[in-house]
Amino acid sequence: MKIVLPWPPKELSSNSRQHHMALARAKKRYRQACAWTAKAQGMCQLDAEQLLVHLVFVPPDRRRRDDQNCMAAMKSGLDGLADVLGVDDSRWKTSYAMAGEIGGMVRVEVTPA
Repeated sequence: MKIVLPWPPKELSSNSRQHHMALARAKKRYRQACAWTAKAQGMCQLDAEQLLVHLVFVPPDRRRRDDQNCMAAMKSGLDGLADVLGVDDSRWKTSYAMAGEIGGMVRVEVTPA
């Protein structure tokens, strides 16, 4: 199954410095946005013990980005996806890559292991 999730907001960057309550609100909004987006694109609960999840980060502009920071910013979004799939993200094998194009999205491919 393949879906496209929104690019994580800048507030979720590990380099961002903000009040912990503002960060909590941003995480909650992004988690919900990813969950609703996944549902709208046909994702539903899976009956799987383990999942293979591959992310392709397609940045919104040509600025250089740290791939580990992108992965950290996606944490709450992946939690939203886990809510929809019904498989805890501790049982995921995750891989990721940076795309050479711009677009401002995260392409996600989910495969039952």
